[in-house]
Amino acid sequence: MTQSAAKPIYVLNGPNLNLLGEREPEIYGRATLADIEAACRARAQSHGFHIVFRQTNVEGELIGWLHEARSAGCAVVLNAAGWTHTSVALHDAVKAIAIPVIETHLSNPGAREPFRHVSYVSMAAKGVIAGFGAQSYLLAIDAAAACAAPSS
Repeated sequence: MTQSAAKPIYVLNGPNLNLLGEREPEIYGRATLADIEAACRARAQSHGFHIVFRQTNVEGELIGWLHEARSAGCAVVLNAAGWTHTSVALHDAVKAIAIPVIETHLSNPGAREPFRHVSYVSMAAKGVIAGFGAQSYLLAIDAAAACAAPSS
């Protein structure tokens, strides 16, 4: 299978990320979620992949998308936002899928409030990219593409 015919990379976003560009720009930057989506599409295309890009404020919907990605995707870039630090159900969903999940954050949770220092997602993810603003997503796309590319 060629990369252009490969399954998509899922880019899944959790709560409040629909407010990017407006909500706490000193922490999350001025890029909107639409800006990030466009950049992710371009980066994935440069690797020969396409993406499924989604955002939700409903935890069960995000879990359903992870379940969908199990068979329909080749990798997941996941910014679970606040659920990163609270959701055992999300941890279990990530753990239940065999494709690589790259946890992604705009800010560096380890440099923020103590309650953000624990990530239930990290315990099940392939890796974590955080603290580089919108660039975090592009680095995560690079990692997902590398994990999903057929070995030569």
